[in-house]
Amino acid sequence: MKRYYFLLLSLILGIFVLSCSGKKQPNVSGEKIREYANALYNRELYSQAIREYQRYLDLYQLNDNERANINFIIGNIYFDRLHDYDNAMAFYLKVKHVFPNSTLMPQVEKKIVACLERLQRSADAKQALDEATSLEPEKVEKSHPGTVIAKIGDRKITSGDLKYHIEQLPDYLKSQFKTKKAKLDFLKQYIATELFYDAAKRKGLDKDKDVIEGAFQAKKSLMVQKYLQQEIADQIKISNDDLELYYKANKDKYVEKDKNGKVKRQKPFAEVRKQVADDLLREKQKKAYENLLQRMMTAEKVEIYDDLVK
Repeated sequence: MKRYYFLLLSLILGIFVLSCSGKKQPNVSGEKIREYANALYNRELYSQAIREYQRYLDLYQLNDNERANINFIIGNIYFDRLHDYDNAMAFYLKVKHVFPNSTLMPQVEKKIVACLERLQRSADAKQALDEATSLEPEKVEKSHPGTVIAKIGDRKITSGDLKYHIEQLPDYLKSQFKTKKAKLDFLKQYIATELFYDAAKRKGLDKDKDVIEGAFQAKKSLMVQKYLQQEIADQIKISNDDLELYYKANKDKYVEKDKNGKVKRQKPFAEVRKQVADDLLREKQKKAYENLLQRMMTAEKVEIYDDLVK
């Protein structure tokens, strides 16, 4: 009898330990979590979408095909939307090595090469190309939300792609692509660029010395812009009081004149508020830029010999 109670107690303790150590079962269906992740993606909340896709992977029982697909989606978000090629490649490599039988493998191989190229790891990219078969990295089919609105060979272009590329334009250009005709014109121009790019690459122009130098200069310019944005633009805060003070100190800039240049009326603050904000922002950015440059020139002991410049 004692042996029976001992076995029963052991069984109860075993069940208790298993219940405590096991993963807590989610009280929301996996389908709902995936729908939520898709909704975050469609609202361009990419980091949040990645977190929910990862939660979907961690908490739910999925088959290998679905796991490969979700990892591929996460990789595509890093690649196409966040331009984080290190993290993108990590997820593509996970699909390649953990789910080698996935039907996504041809696309994964192409994406790995594309990541390596963007990370300027040309030797690694060449090796990856040699390991795969007939790769054309720039013709990778993307998994973006939306209706397929065009194709370049087997590559699909969705309404999500179109929206994303338009959103990358500066505000003053973005506003020009609101109508259906304007969006269609943009789409045709986008396709033309892709076709010409593919043709140029087939001719080996990606290895042309002028192209390589131009790409380097463009990269340097983008890095400088990003640096200045982080060091200057993102640090400038302007309050409504700042705007009103600036307006009062520069009222002569906000007047309406007749054809002879004579002041007809003073424009009220409410009418010119946006213009005041733009003017003040430019002035603050210019001053911050000059101060930053002066500090860096002093720190780096820069000398300019004006008299030697002919």
